[in-house]
Amino acid sequence: MKARLFFWSLTAALAGFLFGFDTVVISGAEKTIQEIWNLTPFWHGLALSAALWGTVIGSMLGGWPAERFGRKKTLLWVGILYFISAIGSAYAQDAYTFMIARFIGGLGIGISTVAAPMFISEIAPAKYRGRLAGMFQFNIVFGILIAFVSNMLLDKWITVDAWRWMLGVEAIPALIYTFLSIGLPESPRWLIVHAGKRDEAVSVLRRCNPEFSEENLMELADDITATAGEKVRRAPFWTRRLQTPILLAFLIAFFNQLSGINAILYFAPRIFQLAGLEKNAALLNSVGIGLTNLIFTFVGLYLIDRLGRRTLLYIGSFGYIAALGICAATFFTYAPQFDVASKAIGVKEACEKIEVAQEKEAKEAEIKSLREKLSEATSSLAEASKADGYQGDEVTFATDAKTAAVKETANKTIASVGDEIGNGGTMVLICIFAFIAAHAVGQGAVIWVFIGEIFPNRNRAAGQALGSATHWVFAALLTFAFPKMITAFAPGYIFAFFCFMMVLQLIWVKTMVPETKGVPLEQIQEKLGIK
Repeated sequence: MKARLFFWSLTAALAGFLFGFDTVVISGAEKTIQEIWNLTPFWHGLALSAALWGTVIGSMLGGWPAERFGRKKTLLWVGILYFISAIGSAYAQDAYTFMIARFIGGLGIGISTVAAPMFISEIAPAKYRGRLAGMFQFNIVFGILIAFVSNMLLDKWITVDAWRWMLGVEAIPALIYTFLSIGLPESPRWLIVHAGKRDEAVSVLRRCNPEFSEENLMELADDITATAGEKVRRAPFWTRRLQTPILLAFLIAFFNQLSGINAILYFAPRIFQLAGLEKNAALLNSVGIGLTNLIFTFVGLYLIDRLGRRTLLYIGSFGYIAALGICAATFFTYAPQFDVASKAIGVKEACEKIEVAQEKEAKEAEIKSLREKLSEATSSLAEASKADGYQGDEVTFATDAKTAAVKETANKTIASVGDEIGNGGTMVLICIFAFIAAHAVGQGAVIWVFIGEIFPNRNRAAGQALGSATHWVFAALLTFAFPKMITAFAPGYIFAFFCFMMVLQLIWVKTMVPETKGVPLEQIQEKLGIK
């Protein structure tokens, strides 16, 4: 593999790094954002899902600039959108400005999931296509890991408005990516199919396939030209001819999100707190999620051109089912203890916020508001303790009670219940990490490669847009609904639902998914019966 081919693929794949960073960085700020703007569960979910609704629009529209202006120019503008979003989110003074800034970043994410995998698939030789296109997913999980690490360090080092720094630091990689994109070539398949620039396309193909003879290059250019048809710009998409790739693209994106992956990534600290882990441990284990995701994405990229796409989906499906099923059972088994521990952690955090406010000599109104929230938290803990049969110290305090006394009681409760849920909390951690590993090897490694392969050249942008839009519609819906779900249902029911959906995915892989490993793009449409 030539270094320039790898570098071009890596540059395009860096859009995935920004994608991963942008989508997950909000996990370290979501609770603070809810508190400073006093957001209800509805507005909280809307604020967190604003980027995802932008992603939906971006993925739906991303095929148009990719076809009209080319893959390269589209990727360049993706970087600009990310930069604007990072600055706007960091300086937002109200929830509405924040949501607009996050929406703009979402547009960049949506367009990148169309343009970047498509660009890489169109410049990569068949034998390297899985690994090179899979670098987009690798960069997504690398961005996720860096976001988790960045959140943890900024939360530790910065005591005032750390959440703004968490969101604003993305501007740096956005600028780097934008400048690197200037040096990308245009996709040879776009040059032939959409721009009619055969000579320029052959020049790019020559650099991408140095082992090809001139005769081979001319044959490849002829094959690409033959797939274009006479009326490329009017090539119909919603036809019976494309029903197989359309259904495949929709279902792989649908099942990707109904595994619960975005809910777990977005709300990882909160999920860990529901299992009795305190804030610092939750953030640290969120970093562990990012690292696990990165390591097993390496595994997926190593295997994707060896075992094939279908085999990896099998492996991922079985891993999903086992991890989610055991996690659901653990939450059901330890429900009373988890409930008390998570509410005790909430009381402790409320006390710490009062202490910080007092140190900053905050206004009396602010401290009073925090004490009212503390009173609500202690009452909730007392009710949970009584309902769950936990016999601990009295935890109901007046709003003017000394914070130190409340905090001490909360610590005792956490320590006492912690002895009872040690095994349960550990099992939840193991299951979540196993779930992430299964996703990284299976769906995570395959989805963007697979969608970029199964459509003909003249319909690839529209097909990539369909798969991306489906992915992000369900991601947005899930993120919007999750804060409400987690308050309306016990965590065990939520994980059981995700497990059931993965059983359906396994059936789909068995009955419908074809293997595309090592097959040239122009031959895949023949394999799928597309004429």
